[in-house]
Amino acid sequence: MAKIVECVPNISEGRDKNAIKAVADEVRNTKNVTLLDLSSDESHNRSVITFIGSPEAVLEASVKLAKKASELIDMTKHKGEHPRMGAVDVVPFIPIKEMTMDECVALSKKAAERIWEEVKIPVFLYEKSASGAHRVNLADIRRGQFEGMPEKLLQDEWAPDFGERKIHPTAGVVAVGARMPLVAFNINLETSDVEIASKIAKTIRFSSGGFPCVKSIGVKLEDKNMAQVSINMTDFTTTPLYKVFETVKEEAERYGTKVVESEIIGLSPMMALIDCAKYYMNLSEFDEKKQVIENYLI
Repeated sequence: MAKIVECVPNISEGRDKNAIKAVADEVRNTKNVTLLDLSSDESHNRSVITFIGSPEAVLEASVKLAKKASELIDMTKHKGEHPRMGAVDVVPFIPIKEMTMDECVALSKKAAERIWEEVKIPVFLYEKSASGAHRVNLADIRRGQFEGMPEKLLQDEWAPDFGERKIHPTAGVVAVGARMPLVAFNINLETSDVEIASKIAKTIRFSSGGFPCVKSIGVKLEDKNMAQVSINMTDFTTTPLYKVFETVKEEAERYGTKVVESEIIGLSPMMALIDCAKYYMNLSEFDEKKQVIENYLI
């Protein structure tokens, strides 16, 4: 059976539709690759591009995408709510079919090498591809953001895995790695007080004593005048979405506000949503392998 790998680059542009389209077109125009989703957020000033294909084709598309992003996105002018350190901020490879995690790690290292050689953006390897324990967590790598990276790259423990100890002048740096499927999950609050969102984010994120496999920050959505708890669920099988959602609801009420809506950015594994359906519908003896139509599709 054919090997299939997913790639989900995040680029630091969510407002310029022409630039976003031009970057996504690099994927669309790559043979043996299918663009699955393109999600942009103006407040975050960020776009998430999701595509799948053969390992060789996905590798090619990821490098082409990084090159186009570096040409069109100037980080010296970038402003947005989401932490960022480069024009193409992160490039994860995810095993989907007949692919092992080790194969994705090897693929990510090939991509990292080519991005440096062909685009001249320094690369940090992260998650399963990380060259050290302090580089596993993307938040640790990104800390300091674009503005702080020139100084950070000069620190002994922060030499890039590929490239020189200086940033690309307008495209910054990029993190490349292999990981499990991630669910980008945002919860919007009725309040505009970002401090409340930040306190709730601290409660649920693992690094602050919260749930395993949960990363979260509080941000302000200027266009909606709402505070948002922005969440990355790095393994929904360890901490399900509904558990985080219910906790955010409880915490919001404790601070005198409530949840208005939630959203999933990009794609989500089907089981992450089935878990929520089973919980909220209190389904008994439900067998997702036998009772979900899509599982019978070839």
